[in-house]
Amino acid sequence: MSSNSRSLSEVGLTGGYDGDSLALKVIIAFFPGLAMYNVVELLILILGSFNRFRGLYFWSLIVASVGIIPYSLGFTFKFFSILTGSGRWVPIFLLTLGWYPMITGQSVVLWSRLHLVVTGQRGHKILHWTKWMIIINAIVLHIPTTVLTIGSNGNNNTQVFARGYNVMEKVQMCGFFVQEVILSSIYIIETVRILRYSIQGTTRRLMYQLIGINVLIIIMDLGILALECASLYILQITIKAAFYSIKLKLEFAILSRLVQYVGGPRQGTRQIPVSMSDMEAQSQSTAGGQQNRGAEYVTWNEVETDRSRTSQLVKTSSLSRQIVRQVDIEIEELEHGESTPPRTWASSANFPEARPTNPSSWERSSKKV
Repeated sequence: MSSNSRSLSEVGLTGGYDGDSLALKVIIAFFPGLAMYNVVELLILILGSFNRFRGLYFWSLIVASVGIIPYSLGFTFKFFSILTGSGRWVPIFLLTLGWYPMITGQSVVLWSRLHLVVTGQRGHKILHWTKWMIIINAIVLHIPTTVLTIGSNGNNNTQVFARGYNVMEKVQMCGFFVQEVILSSIYIIETVRILRYSIQGTTRRLMYQLIGINVLIIIMDLGILALECASLYILQITIKAAFYSIKLKLEFAILSRLVQYVGGPRQGTRQIPVSMSDMEAQSQSTAGGQQNRGAEYVTWNEVETDRSRTSQLVKTSSLSRQIVRQVDIEIEELEHGESTPPRTWASSANFPEARPTNPSSWERSSKKV
């Protein structure tokens, strides 16, 4: 099949780009190069930021970043027809090898830090179902697309596989788009909940940044999906690698900052600086003549009970003032020789029986009686 009889979506799928558009050739060269540059920069930042090279978050970042390199190289070789004949399978192998970790790895990066904003029984369910969503989508969407990609570049029935690929490409892109929207929406919703309980400036700024980055991720995914729906295959493929590298850099920046606001004695417990505890810590340090040098980190359960604990403190303070006032009244009555009924509340509250501090006053009141 000649290149003139192909649609734009088939150009680059069953062969390289052999058109005359200089702008498109520049795009094919520029965006994969930008993506690989971002990956190298991101890898340097990752290796320089982590003290210990372990954990799901670390390895998902590494794998998702490294996957962009063979993906970009594979499509660059393919679109410019650098390797032909039996060598055409090398670009197919590279782009397929990089596509799996680049797409699913991005979702795993988001999922690996999801426990920082969700907790409790509800958070456990969210983590469980989103994990299985990522696993099922990887199996259902990656494998059929790979089969159709290999068939489209074979020697027999290429058009049949190409038409099937054009359909499956849109299906898998919609599926992965919905997956990332779900993960980003969870971050946005839970971040809004955190903002309702915190008045600390640093925390609110971080939460607003987290919301903004997740909204930007959704917008970039919408742009890639729009190019695919418009059957602009080459543009969609070349821009996708650059967008995914940018999304990884944004996620690394904000999620790494989010980790700094998590601490405490129990591992796996989400903790954030919140208003009431910070105010209490500041008040205690001021009373002792010491400056509060660090943020107070409390668990999310403490965040949700801050208001009730504050009300209890107010009630306790009010009760203390009432007790002092009643004791003063009782002393005054004893000094004037008035008989008063027993104060059952004093004994129940474990307070000592009231006595006048001046022994002579006690004697005078007894003589009067």
